[in-house]
Parts: sequence; structure tokens; C-alpha cells
Amino acid sequence: MAFRLLLQPMAKPKITYSCSACGARTGQWAGQCGECGGWNTLSEVTAIKAAGGQRYAGYAGGIAAQVVTLSSVRPQGQVRNSVGLEELDRVLGGGLVPGSVVLIGGDPGIGKSTLLLQALATLSGTLTSLYVTGEESPQQVALRASRLGIEGGELRLLSETSVEQILAIAAKERPQVMVLDSIQTLYTETLQSAPGSVAQVRESAAQLVRFAKQTGTAMFLVGHVTKEGALAGPRVLEHMVDTVLYFEGDPGDRFRILRAIKNRFGAVNELGVFAMTEGGLKEVHNPSAIFLSRHEQAVPGSVVMVTWEGTRPLLVEVQALVDDSQLGNPRRVTLGLEQNRLSMLLAVLHRHGGLALGDQDVFVNVVGGVRVSETAADLAVLLAVMSSYRNKPLPEHLIVFGEVGLSGELRPVPNGQGRLHEAAKHGFRQAIIPTANQPKKAIRELEVIAVSNLSQLLDAVAGLL
Repeated sequence: MAFRLLLQPMAKPKITYSCSACGARTGQWAGQCGECGGWNTLSEVTAIKAAGGQRYAGYAGGIAAQVVTLSSVRPQGQVRNSVGLEELDRVLGGGLVPGSVVLIGGDPGIGKSTLLLQALATLSGTLTSLYVTGEESPQQVALRASRLGIEGGELRLLSETSVEQILAIAAKERPQVMVLDSIQTLYTETLQSAPGSVAQVRESAAQLVRFAKQTGTAMFLVGHVTKEGALAGPRVLEHMVDTVLYFEGDPGDRFRILRAIKNRFGAVNELGVFAMTEGGLKEVHNPSAIFLSRHEQAVPGSVVMVTWEGTRPLLVEVQALVDDSQLGNPRRVTLGLEQNRLSMLLAVLHRHGGLALGDQDVFVNVVGGVRVSETAADLAVLLAVMSSYRNKPLPEHLIVFGEVGLSGELRPVPNGQGRLHEAAKHGFRQAIIPTANQPKKAIRELEVIAVSNLSQLLDAVAGLL
């Protein structure tokens, strides 16, 4: 009898399915997640119970949590450390906060590792730093640093993929800043799934975030992106961290854009611009100059607008091309703008402006690879489309911005005064804006034309188009 008991098979690990979008778990696979409604987002997860309750063991002494009243808590000013790159400091909200966790995502080869290696090499002179690489060997990192001319004598390197080993070494080294490149290569020994799976990414990030909060270590996590451009792994990963940054731009292009999608310590949608050179990423302090392709003479379908990114204005050029459609269903294509909003604006232009484009292909592009998500681009899109359709150029010194409503009214946008001052600083002499954004005081050498609806807009540009 005793011999038979020894030969009994071990209990099989419990198989569950986790949603990569919302993190919900279910015991049975389905094509659609029952919580968030996402299709084909459920993946298999092997649930393994951690031994001895050491899964989230403390690394800084483990102080017991206590309930306190809000009035008894004394707020303290955030201590920020400059990373040595003004554009990165701007996107972070003014510098790096101790204990914060920053997630940086972007396409392969966009410059994520290069940016963090430059920042960490600068920080290593004042703060103890640790660069953990799961994709490269220390020799490869050193070769890249030598190619870029980076001198990081005090920067320490670690090639490891086990989260438990990384945290054990970090507890001894006590770094003030850590970089983990990348989160998809790390794994925790409490799970049997492969590195990069939904469960491994979630559990590894949870342990790293807990370590950062307990020790006050500022941490950068590098994340891969999917073919759709979203961060790979569970959506809950973005909720765990304090800041989410996206590197945008074509890897073959010279310029890179770093955008803040989430930031607990600064402005959201803040923008940093870099130029990729042989010596690494260089800051672009005047991004408006690179996004404006001033033509030798005015061309149809081109208009300049002022968009507001985070805490600063940015001048970008919006181009449109309207052509006879050879298809039964004319195309509406946008680059840098929302495609559904273009269809809405064309309907408004037909209903309230009398311009029918139902048989025309319409292409709209924002020069420089910038993505404009705010509604202030509505007026620029309409004028660019009308200019291209009538094959008449707008004046080179004209600047526009404003939101267009479904009833044809022009609605105000935030920070109108700052937008106008930025346009005047770059030499623009005429501006078409919503009436509610009209400045109280005249701006030197800038003529402001305020319009309240689409019919007034057409009257204002009647002599131009």
C-alpha cells in the first residue's frame, strides 16, 4: 500500500487563460474576452503557486502598512535628477523622480537602447547606475558605446534575465538608477511559461515595480511593440508603471519623436525631438524649424498650423492632395491625423461650404512624421483640402488653427495666445483663428483674422482660393 502511494502521479499544474489586453483570467479559452471584448487576446498561462510566500518578499526591510488620514500626510516636494538631456527631461516632467518606473516603447532600431545608454552614462557621474541587458552581452554594449563615443567609466553592466537574480544583485549594489532592456526578455522562476508571455511580463514587472518603490530606485523598462504599434504584453503593464513613453518616427529617417502617453509626474502628450547622428541621439531645441518645409514659392494644398504638445507650441505643415477618383469608393487616407475625422470634416465642408468631394480621392499628411491628435488641426485640414481642390496656393506667411463643429461653427482651442506668439516669432504675418481665441491685445507684425463659422471662413479666403 505504501509503495502504491509513492507511485501516485503528481497533480497537474492548473491551466488558465489570460487576456493580453485587460489581464482578466478564465478557465476556458474563448475567441473573445468576456471582460474587455477583445478578440484573440486570450493566451495560455500555467498557474504555479509560489513556495513559502516569498513571491513579493520585501527588499527594504518590509515596513507594515498603516491607515492614515489625508490631513496627517505632509506633502513633500519631488526631488528630480536631470538625465543630462533637456528633451528627455522635458518629457519626464522636469527630470527623473526617485522611485519612479518609466516604460519606453518603440519600433526595433528606433533608438531606445541608444537613448538610455547615453542618459545612464551621463547619470553615472553623479548617481550609481546599473544597466541590465537581457538581449546583449556586456561586450556588445561596450562596442555600441565605443561606436557612439560614450564614456561611462562608472556605469555598471549586468547581463541577466532572471528577475530574482537581478533583484538580489541590485539589493547588494543599491543602484539609484536602473535600466532593464528589455522587459520581454525577463522571466520569474515562480512561473513556467516562456519569457515574453503575458504572465511572465506581468509578474516580472510587478516584482520590479515593488522593488523600485521600496528602495527608491528610479527604473527604466524597455518594451517591445506589436505590428500595430502598441506595447507588447498585457495592457495592465502600462497601469503598473508611473510613466509611459513612446519613441515615434521612421527608423530610416533622421529625426525621432519621444512622446509621453502617461505621466504621474508631468504633462501628458509632452514631446521631445531628437536627431539620430553618428554620435548617437542629439537634441533638437527648435523642432518647429525642422517640421516646416518652406517652399521656394507657395504651392497648392499646403498650410501651416500651430499644434500644442504638452507645454509648448509646435509649428507643423499640413499637406493635402485632392484628385479624381478612379474607384467606385473614393479613398480617404491620412498620415499623422485621424482618418475618421477627415471624413467628418469633408461632410461638414459639403453641407455648410457647398464643396462636394464625393468623387475625389483625398490624401492628408502631416510633414515630418508628427502625429497630431488634437482638434486644432481641423481648420488647417479644411483649408489644405480646398487649396488642393482649386489648385490655388495659400500665402506662405499664413498660419491657422481651430476646431470645426458639425454645425459649421469654429470652436476655440486651448493656449491660443501662446500659439499666436509662436507663429509671430517664426515670421508669420497673418493668422486665421476662431473668434473666441482672438487676443485682447494686438500682436506685433501679426494680422489676426477671427471667424466664427465656416461661411465667414469662406469669405475670408475668397480672394485667396
